[in-house]
Parts: sequence; C-alpha cells; structure tokens
Amino acid sequence: MEAGDDAGVYRLSDDLAIIQTVDFITPIVDDPYTFGQIAAANSLSDVYAMGGTPITAMNVVCFPTGSQEVSTLSDILRGGLDKMKEAGVALVGGHSISDEELKYGLSVTGIIHPSQILRRNSPRVGDRLILTKPIGTGIVATALKGGVADAKAIEQAVRSMTTLNKKAAELMRAAEVHACTDVTGFSLMGHSYGMIANSKLGMEIKISAIPIFAAAREFASMGLVPGGTRRNREYYCSHVELACDISDEMRDILFDPQTSGGLLIAVSSDTADELIKKMHRSKITDAAVIGQIVDKPKGKIIIRG
Repeated sequence: MEAGDDAGVYRLSDDLAIIQTVDFITPIVDDPYTFGQIAAANSLSDVYAMGGTPITAMNVVCFPTGSQEVSTLSDILRGGLDKMKEAGVALVGGHSISDEELKYGLSVTGIIHPSQILRRNSPRVGDRLILTKPIGTGIVATALKGGVADAKAIEQAVRSMTTLNKKAAELMRAAEVHACTDVTGFSLMGHSYGMIANSKLGMEIKISAIPIFAAAREFASMGLVPGGTRRNREYYCSHVELACDISDEMRDILFDPQTSGGLLIAVSSDTADELIKKMHRSKITDAAVIGQIVDKPKGKIIIRG
C-alpha cells in the first residue's frame, strides 16, 4: 500500500500472480456508446500499467432509472463490451444499482509472472521518461460540457481516450523498463510525483516535449478548467519547481486530471530511443520522451523549458 501502485497483485504460485483493480467514472462525453468505451479503456489501463495482461472483467453500474432510458444503459454496456473484446477480455458478470448519478466502469482481473511486475516507485537515476498519450482531456471535456469544444477537438480527445494502452504495454515489456504508471485523475504532475515520492530520487520534465492536445491550450486560456485541476495543483504544487517561465494555461494543463490517459514509463536511457521508434511504428504516434530521473533534488519535479 505504501508504494501506491496502480493495482493489487496476489501471487498464486512461483510463476503466476493475479492483478486486481476496479475503476468507474461519470460521463465525460455525450454519446453513451463512446462513454462505455472510454470507461472500459480507463479501467483496463491499471493492469497494463503493472505490466500485466487483463483476462476477465465485471461491469460496475450506477444508473438513474427514473430519469434515463434503458436504451442508454444498453449503449453504454455495448461500448464497454466492444472495448473488452478488443482487449481480449472476457466479461464474466457485474453489479448494478439505481443511483441519481450515472457511473460506469469495470472490476478487472489480469495475470502476470511475479518476476515481471512493474511497480510505480522503482525508477533509477538516468532513466528516461516516456509518455504515450497527449494530456488535456479534462480541459477538453470541460469545454465540451460548456458547448465550446469543436468537432475536431472532441474527436482527437475521444480517439485518445478510447485507445487501449495494450500495444504500449506489450512493447514496453520487451524494453528495460524499471517503473510504470498510467496518467489519470491526479494529472501528469501527480502521477509523476508518485514515481519519486518518499524516495531519494528527483525528476526533470521538459515542458516543450510533453504531448498536449492543441485545443487544451486555448480552452485553458478561456478558463475552461475542471475543479480537479485546481485540487491537483493545490495538492502537488509544493513538489514541483519551475526552472523556466510558463503561462497560466500551461500550469493548468500540467495539473489537469486525465481520463484513460497514457502510460508514463521509466526506461533505461540505452533502450528509450528504440522503444519510442517501435511505438511510432505501431501508430502510437504521440509517444515522446518528456524527461528523466535524476539524483537530486529528491522528491521534486523540476520543470524545464
């Protein structure tokens, strides 16, 4: 529990362990089917972040039966099921309750060899940091709710959120990866800090190297920022030091809560470039080296230009 890993792991034998996780979210887009896909991809991501393979899942549903049509629930579950099929995951059941606020997600079980588990807090000095998806989904979703986001901005964010981290996870297993986490509700800064919290290590991130949805900058400058961004900023700002000038909107993007975000991978500097090339060839085109693990200042993230 002290490591704050993305999922729990229970060893069954010398060569087999199970990974268990559960996650559910409220709607982030208007279309029920798309929401189902996003929620499922988001739930599966924690198993990928641990280096494992998801094999089964159960639906977790809170549904406002008095105000929503059953067809909406059907579309959500169909979206989730299609994403599970894409992941090679079997749906084995679930649980639903009547609730005033709609929520959907999965309880997921995966498998892994005990010697191949990827922890969140085990990077090494000199490791390069690879981020596999752009950030800014929370801000784009806020713009969508406000009726400001255009079709292009929505399409880019939805394509990212419905993309499984499956291929990225498969590729990183073949590299010299020392740590991994997925970037979700605690923002890039929050999940980055989780890699070095309570350790003797520090981190440098190059802000110009971070993949960001283009529309997120514009929306953030308009003040279209979710409440979670401000809470993340308040909680994690003491662990972040700026070595360059950045705009207010970029500060918001750094602390923006993500849904179904990418993997943040700490990989040996000797294999980082080759891993990036493999990801790009596999159409993970936004994957980028955004920083590195350093020996000091410990427990701090230094933001450079």
